[in-house]
Amino acid sequence: MDAQSEVVKRLRESFRSGVSLPENFRRTQLEAMVALLRENEQRVLDAMHQDLAKPKFEVVLSEIDIVMNELRFAISNLKTWMMPEYVGKNLATKMDDCFVRREPLGVVLIIGAWNYPLQLILLPLIGAISAGNCAVVKPSEVSPATEKLLAELIPKYLSPACYAVLCGGVEETKKLLEIKFDHIFFTGSQSVARKILQAAAVHLTPVTLELGGKCPCLIYGDLDVQAAAKRLAWAKFFNVGQSCVAPDYVLCSQKMREALVPALRKTLETFYSSCPQKSPDMARLISQRHWARLCDMLQRSKGTVVIGGETAEEEKYIAPTVVVDVKETDSLMVDEIFGPILPIITIETLGEAINFVNAREKPLALYIFSDDSEVVTAVLERTSSGGFCSNDGMVHMCLPGLPFGGMGASGMGNYHGRWGFETFSHRRGCMLRGWALERINVLRYPPYTESNLGWLRWATGTKKSWDSCSVL
Repeated sequence: MDAQSEVVKRLRESFRSGVSLPENFRRTQLEAMVALLRENEQRVLDAMHQDLAKPKFEVVLSEIDIVMNELRFAISNLKTWMMPEYVGKNLATKMDDCFVRREPLGVVLIIGAWNYPLQLILLPLIGAISAGNCAVVKPSEVSPATEKLLAELIPKYLSPACYAVLCGGVEETKKLLEIKFDHIFFTGSQSVARKILQAAAVHLTPVTLELGGKCPCLIYGDLDVQAAAKRLAWAKFFNVGQSCVAPDYVLCSQKMREALVPALRKTLETFYSSCPQKSPDMARLISQRHWARLCDMLQRSKGTVVIGGETAEEEKYIAPTVVVDVKETDSLMVDEIFGPILPIITIETLGEAINFVNAREKPLALYIFSDDSEVVTAVLERTSSGGFCSNDGMVHMCLPGLPFGGMGASGMGNYHGRWGFETFSHRRGCMLRGWALERINVLRYPPYTESNLGWLRWATGTKKSWDSCSVL
C-alpha cells in the first residue's frame, strides 16, 4: 500500500472510532485553527509575498481575516448547527419523533487553488471539521511557499489522527484521486474539474466544484462614475486580477464608457501611482506560463488598449490594463482572463446587456452598477449566476451568512458559514417509533380492504396548514 493510501486508511480508522464526532472535539479543532492563524501571521505574509508578491493588506483581508471570521462564526453557531431539525407530522406519526440529523460524511478530500492558497484550503476545511469529518487537504503546488507552510502547520495545530496534508503535482493528484473518499471538494479550473468528476464517478463520490468563468459587470444609467470606477478597479485588480469572482468584462453604453475610462485612469493612478510596476500594492502573476497566456490574449485582441498594456516578463508583471472596442468574438472574451486586463464592450440597452449575459455560461458572480433600483431588480430577476452583487464587486463572498458557489460551468455546490457545514454533512431523516397506536397500524396489514385503504390515506395524507388533523 502506498503512502497516500496509508494516510487515508489511518484517517478512516480514526473516523470510524468516532473521535471526530463530539462537539467538543470539533470546537477544539476550530479553536486550534484560530491559534494557527494568530501565531503565524508573519509567516503567512512571507509565504504569500514569496508566491504572489501579494501586499500585506490583501493577504490580511483575503487570506487571514476572512478565514478568522469564518472560524469565529462556526464556533459561535456550531451547537445550533448540530441540533436535530424536527419536522411536521401527520396523524399516523403524531406519537413519533421525526427529525433530520446532520451526520459527517466520513473522510473527505479538499483540493485547493493557488490564487488564494491559504483561504481556499482552510475555508472548506472549516466546514469539514464543523460537520465532524476527517480530511485530507491537497494545497496547490503552484504556490510552493504556502504549500510548504500548510504542510508544516496543519499537523502541528490540528489532530494528525484526523487531518493530513498531502503535497505534490499533477501525477500525485491523479494517484490521490484513485482512492475512495466520501466527498471531494475542488477549487480550480473547468478543465481539471472534468477530470475530478471522472475520477469521482468510479467510486460514486459526491463532488463540490468551485470554478470560475467570465463574471460580467453591467454599468447602466445615472450614477457616480468616479465611485463606480473605484469599486470596479478594486475588485478587478485586487490580487492582480487573479480572483475567480473578479469582474471579467464590463458592459456599458458608449456614453458611459466615455465617462468611465477617464475615471478608471484617474483611479488607477491614485491606487498604484503613475508607475504601477513600482507600487508595493500591486501583486504579481503566479507564473511565467500564466504571464505568457495573458500577453498572448492581449496581443491577439482586436480591441484598443486605452490604459496600461505594459509588461515585464522577468517580474511576471502586466500593468492594470483597460481595452475598449472589444467584440464578443475577441480573444479576451473566449476564456476567463484571470489577470489585470479589463475589456469593455459597448451595449446600448439594458435588454441587450441581459441577453449578452444570458447567451453565455452562467458566471460565478454577476455585478450591476446602477442608481436605479428597478434596473438592479431587472438584472437580478432576468439573469442567473452563482452570486450577485449590486454596486460593488467581490464583497458578497466575505459574508459567512451567504452561500458561495457556482452553477453550471462555474461550479456545483456551495460553502461558507452554515453552507460549508451542510456541504460536508449527510441529512439523515430519522423517525423514532414506539408501540403505541397499534390499532391504527393494523390498517396497513393484509388482508387489504377498501375501508382500511381509505382510513390510511386520510391518516397519512398531507393536510392544509389550517386543518386540525395536522399535528406538529
